[in-house]
Order: sequence, then C-alpha cells, then structure tokens
Amino acid sequence: MRAADPERVIAAARSWLGTPYHDQASLRGVGCDCLGLARGVWREVVGPEPSPIPPYSRDWGEIGPREVLAEGVRRMMIEVDPAAAEAGALVLFRMKPRAFAKHVGIISDPGSFIHAYERLGVIEEPLSSVWRRRIAFAFLFPRPSASVRKQARRKRKS
Repeated sequence: MRAADPERVIAAARSWLGTPYHDQASLRGVGCDCLGLARGVWREVVGPEPSPIPPYSRDWGEIGPREVLAEGVRRMMIEVDPAAAEAGALVLFRMKPRAFAKHVGIISDPGSFIHAYERLGVIEEPLSSVWRRRIAFAFLFPRPSASVRKQARRKRKS
C-alpha cells in the first residue's frame, strides 16, 4: 500500500476549517467531531469509506480492554512511528496518561495540526509539546485504488 500525497491530505483537511463541532457528524461546513474530520478527509483523498462507523458514546474510548480506534485505523491505513510522523499524517492522541487513544488530528506542517475540538470546531493550531507528548499512534492515508482514481478523472472531465 502506497501513501497518498501529503499535500492533498492537508488541503482536504484545511477545507474543513471552521466546520462546527458536532458529535458523530462528518459533513464539511455543517458539523463534525474529530473522527468525522478524518472520515471526511478519507472520502476526499481516498474515496468512499470502507465501512460505516457504528454509533459511539462520548466515553467509548474509556471502556474495554483494547485500543479500538487504533485497531480500526490500522486495518485501513499505513502505520508509521509516531515520533517520525510528518505533514499529512493522521495522529491519535491519548488525552490522559495511560488512557486509550481517542482523539484524532492531522499534522498540517511540522509545527501544527488540524482537528475538531468541542466548542471550537475544526481548527488548526500549534502542535505544542503538550500535544506531541499525547501522540500514541500515527498513520498515513493510502493512495486511492486505481478504480477510484479513474472515476475521479471522469468526474473532473464532465
């Protein structure tokens, strides 16, 4: 699996800036949560989502014995060393020490990232040392399949 163009990932993520925060939503300009932002970028960069996301509660990442989010992302994306994550990478954050990773952002350049944050919506902010310490996992978006690329070319021509 080859990685998608990071510039395309960043442009897609930046197109969501200003989208209001809304739990479980994924509609650019209307509302999304952090996972909804990642899903929207996936649709723009890779193509249709591979499977529907089941409803989840606000405490979903605080219960159970597994890193559910990381396991799900690992099946669809290219895992990289969190310390080596660069622009275009999807990063998963632990919001508390030893907690499960349950917040998602996209690195937009070496010093900033884009994420959906409650009360603020989709924002781009500095990837401060506080945020960097919280990164637990990092992934690259895959390139779209040949059939998806072909379909996108046809769409642009019409």
